[in-house]
Amino acid sequence: MLLETLPIFLIRAMAAGVGIALMAAPLGAIVVWRRMAYFGDALAHAGLLGAILAMVWQVQPLIGLVVVALLFCLIFTRLPHYASLASDTLLGLLAHGSLALGMVLLAYLPNQSMDVMGFLFGDILTVLPSDLVLIYGLLVLIWAVLFKVWSGLLSMTVHEALAEVEGVKVKKLNFIFMLLLALVVAVAIKMVGILLMTALLIMPVAIARPLSRSPEAVVFKAMIAAISAVLLGLLWSYYQDVPTGPAIVCVLALSFILVLTLTHFYKKIDK
Repeated sequence: MLLETLPIFLIRAMAAGVGIALMAAPLGAIVVWRRMAYFGDALAHAGLLGAILAMVWQVQPLIGLVVVALLFCLIFTRLPHYASLASDTLLGLLAHGSLALGMVLLAYLPNQSMDVMGFLFGDILTVLPSDLVLIYGLLVLIWAVLFKVWSGLLSMTVHEALAEVEGVKVKKLNFIFMLLLALVVAVAIKMVGILLMTALLIMPVAIARPLSRSPEAVVFKAMIAAISAVLLGLLWSYYQDVPTGPAIVCVLALSFILVLTLTHFYKKIDK
């Protein structure tokens, strides 16, 4: 069997990638439908500050990533009450401000070594068994929460004001969704890195949308696309010695082009 010939670190990386794909796909669907791609991107950029703060606190990088991601969501939901700025402007301020602060803090730690490239582009091949426990524990939590609030999230996506009239607690669900997204981004940064995190959220959904007729079908097919890209990208990286995160995203990009071409060709024939 193929798995018997693969090293244990690659099998762990595959298991981690599958877990993150299963988390990212349903959240990515909401991100795409609600046009929040820039939020995920800004959140990922803030991750570098979390990693550097973890060095200052002398704790695991993941702890710093989670703390900063949660603070990012809290500030983003509260800041509009004090500053009359558009959401994309606030995201730009938070993203670039936290990224710049992280780089300044790094300059004050001359005796600390940090793999900046690892955080920018990811390093899933270094996943440990403890990381797998965290990933799948978080997966269970996210799916349990989504199962409970899914209908409300869909109502908000269709029409937020109408959903609020119908009794949906819009502000509460918004905050819950952002917290879940923050946790996924914090964990997934280790896999595809800060610069490529948004691709893992939106590209599987972009692949699934032309092939689906319901929101649930989009989520299911996005999970299949994400898992396939993770496995193929890891194998490509292992056998051809290319960067793992970019390899996964390249597989997703090629898949999107293929789906787009085939659906366009099918529509022409159908006419």
